[in-house]
Amino acid sequence: MNQPASSRAHTVAIAPERLHAVTAQRLAGMRRGIEKESLRARPDGQLALTPHPAGLGSALTHPHITTDYSESQLELITGVHASVAGCLDELTRIHQFTLRTLAAQGDERLWVSSMPCGLPTDETIPLGVYGSSNVGRAKSVYRMGLGQRYGRRMQTISGIHYNWSLPGVGSADYFSLIRNFRRHAFLLLVLLGASPAVCSTFVQGREHQLQVLAGRTLHMPHGTSLRMGRLGYQSEAQASLCVSYNGLEGYAASLHDALTRPWPAYEALGIRNPGGDYQQLATTLLQIENEFYGTIRPKRTIFPGERPLHAMRERGVEYVEVRLLDLDPFEPIGINAQTLHFLDVFLMHCLLADSPPDTPQEIADMAHNQHLTAARGREPGLQLQRQGEGIALVDWGRELLSAMAPVACLLDASQTPNAVGGTPHADALASMALRLDQLDTTPSARVLQAIRGRDDQSFVGFVCDQSARTHQQLLDLPWTAAQQAAFEAESRQSLVDQKAIEDTDSMPFEMYRQEYVSPLRLGQGLPPPR
Repeated sequence: MNQPASSRAHTVAIAPERLHAVTAQRLAGMRRGIEKESLRARPDGQLALTPHPAGLGSALTHPHITTDYSESQLELITGVHASVAGCLDELTRIHQFTLRTLAAQGDERLWVSSMPCGLPTDETIPLGVYGSSNVGRAKSVYRMGLGQRYGRRMQTISGIHYNWSLPGVGSADYFSLIRNFRRHAFLLLVLLGASPAVCSTFVQGREHQLQVLAGRTLHMPHGTSLRMGRLGYQSEAQASLCVSYNGLEGYAASLHDALTRPWPAYEALGIRNPGGDYQQLATTLLQIENEFYGTIRPKRTIFPGERPLHAMRERGVEYVEVRLLDLDPFEPIGINAQTLHFLDVFLMHCLLADSPPDTPQEIADMAHNQHLTAARGREPGLQLQRQGEGIALVDWGRELLSAMAPVACLLDASQTPNAVGGTPHADALASMALRLDQLDTTPSARVLQAIRGRDDQSFVGFVCDQSARTHQQLLDLPWTAAQQAAFEAESRQSLVDQKAIEDTDSMPFEMYRQEYVSPLRLGQGLPPPR
């Protein structure tokens, strides 16, 4: 799937023999799962500052319900699924139990936008709490470090992660997919981005280029995903990284460097403050692997206590994690089947299309294209950079969608016909092509239309109303006593599991921290996986 670095011509069309090589048996083994973050908010649109609800069990050990950065930020996690429908059905059930638990204890709701609700002062945003075990304390200290490095407000941004794998795909092929995904990620931002506006509390004290829409509502008129732009997961330290995705060895070396290279500002901060409280896990450019932000990540399931980089070096890439998806405030669970079918087509195209090695210049161009699309993606005539030349975003997008048609047909042909005609992938692709031709129908455009249609033109007011509507929609869905009992049992078991971890801890935390962040745990020098 690679070609010599000297041959830089890059076509998005897929060679027929590559399509024919993908058997129905392999396609039947395609797997996906979802991780969805959402803030807990009060009815007035302010961040809920209450602890993680006890009825949801332990955020440390519950397999499906945890917290992300903040104690106020839920993360709902599905298992691994063979079908889009199965994945969304499970995500819906997790939502139903979560909202019923919230309703039983008060009036909080899940905030249905990626950009946060009204936020308090930075230091008031509560960090996730995971108990007294070493692993639980480390998770909280890591979050303290993120707050020190980037500010807590930035960490309250929420999104959806889509985990995807296909049998017979090795590490080199996954990196081939990742390079193409990064090249073409602008298309997902413009078609699926849903965060063109934000409450002014998010940028208080920060420089920005947002325009005032009304009151506390700031926006970019042609913005698609502020979450993935310069206001999102950005940092000066990480901007110094030029990570190549040309193979596992080079990627691992880049990550290893970032995990072991001291960063002056973080060294000045120190591990602990003068009072002895922990400030961060490490003084290196990255505390741990998860701190490295990106639109997509190579991933590998880890053993308890194992470092992710070690796992990947030893056993290779197992799946990819797509990280640029905004919550769609018009969808009850933040995403729908059409989007997932399109993502499957998009990822298969990235895997099968020619994927030349990346270069420092192309990496810079990809960052430029991402930021430009996030801020101005629906601007008529917007030009991106491709191979040193300007190209209209819409023209490039049409090329890509056209090249994906054979992939959609392949995926549809591999499945049992369904009740809507048996072509969900082709239908999703056609819908996205229409969306690209009519950019005022994209989620980001619809969000701005809805805000402008309100008397107060309020972002917070719009999301409050959508959150309340979604809350009721999900509560009104059928729910059995058996389902409630099963989820309650899972929550109770997670509390038992957390206590078992805490009861067996014997190592002092500082010793645990030093061992966990030791470079020896990163697997340097191991032979690269085949």
